[in-house]
Amino acid sequence: MNRVVGRAASLLILILILAGGTLFFVGEYFVCSEGWVMSPGSPHVYNDGSGSGLITDRNGILLLDTTDGRVYCENEVLRKSIIHWLGDRQGNISAPILSHYADQMAGFDVIGGVYDYGETGGQITLTLSARVQMAALKAMGDYKGTVAVYNYRTGEILCAISTPTFDPDNLPDIAGDTTGAWDGAYVNRFLKSAYTPGSIFKIVTAAAALETIPDILEQTFVCEGEMIYDEAAGDKVTCLGVHGEISFRDAFLHSCNCAFAQIAGQLGGEVLQRYAQQFGVTESLSFDGITTASGNIQAAGEADVMVAWSAIGQHKDLINPCRFLTFVGTIANGGTGVEPYVVSHISGGSWETHTAQSVSTGRLMSSETAATLRDMMRDNVESYYGDENFPGLTVCAKSGTAEVGGGKNPNAMFAGFVADEQYPLAFIVAIENGESGRKTCIPVLSEVLAACKEAMDAE
Repeated sequence: MNRVVGRAASLLILILILAGGTLFFVGEYFVCSEGWVMSPGSPHVYNDGSGSGLITDRNGILLLDTTDGRVYCENEVLRKSIIHWLGDRQGNISAPILSHYADQMAGFDVIGGVYDYGETGGQITLTLSARVQMAALKAMGDYKGTVAVYNYRTGEILCAISTPTFDPDNLPDIAGDTTGAWDGAYVNRFLKSAYTPGSIFKIVTAAAALETIPDILEQTFVCEGEMIYDEAAGDKVTCLGVHGEISFRDAFLHSCNCAFAQIAGQLGGEVLQRYAQQFGVTESLSFDGITTASGNIQAAGEADVMVAWSAIGQHKDLINPCRFLTFVGTIANGGTGVEPYVVSHISGGSWETHTAQSVSTGRLMSSETAATLRDMMRDNVESYYGDENFPGLTVCAKSGTAEVGGGKNPNAMFAGFVADEQYPLAFIVAIENGESGRKTCIPVLSEVLAACKEAMDAE
């Protein structure tokens, strides 16, 4: 009898141990299974560190299939236009959005396991438009630089290309190039470059003046072609013209360096730098696993002549194109910014694993300042650049010619936005050694905005 009781007790203990182990495993499964299955080394989920599946543009056009290696779209122009977002096979160009969203792309739940999208994995839908990407690449031609457009109401990036670029299915000999034609081909200039801005930075200076100098709109300035600070030392600011007595609005219209040097004297280096930072111009951006390059301004504590040069976008000023794009979008949006994004949504089978949300940066400037800048930038296009370059669109903009030294031609810069309710688009164009922002950037932008309009009308 005692033997039977002992065996029953031992069996009960074993059952309790088994039940406890089972409960522990089930608990661990529900808590940790996603981490086990979705670990970066899983060959069933990932392909070279990226989620296995399809990447399409905003309209469902296939850009890349990572189900079995990397299979790019059939269109050569499209392949070239999106490689700086999706990477190359050799890993010379990173694709942070693919690794950042790899687990959502594969998808997983504790009951169904890894989701399936037509037996090919998940699907990432980007905000980019294939139509606009290709139009932008063709418009850039042989120029080096970047052109980008985003929706300043939602944050969607419709277009952002970087040149020079190449076909991942027909690799050039970049390493062996001695002509300089492929310099920086692996760099996403929209995200990772920092350019001397030239006169597009006068938008920042004008905004700081409107925020801090009560009578700035009533003031006039005198331009004699140059403003001398120390003749013996050669410290001076030069202007491309002799504008005589000129108002604040006309100084912005004619991009008068001497007038903006005088405005810089009223602001002071500390205030100019503080407002550039407040507007976010010097900060990097992080979105969709991407961190952009940061900008720079060094005006606080500098000599007056250096503060003046900084106010007109020279000295040590640097801007990242993506960040400056959001700054001009803030003006278009009445003083409140919206952060950009490039991943619209991600699905795994019938499951939606990620849906983008618009994120406000909050108020960066007063609505009055934004409205005045909008009027001034609109006047630039109406009175100088020409509305005929942007048919059907109400464009507000500022051009820039940024001196880069070293005997090189200046960089051509152009930034602004469309002030139409149905086309809430902000844009930036940066063309290296392109000389004139007006002459070089406007023809490029004209084609890109026309393609944006067509794409939005078709949606």
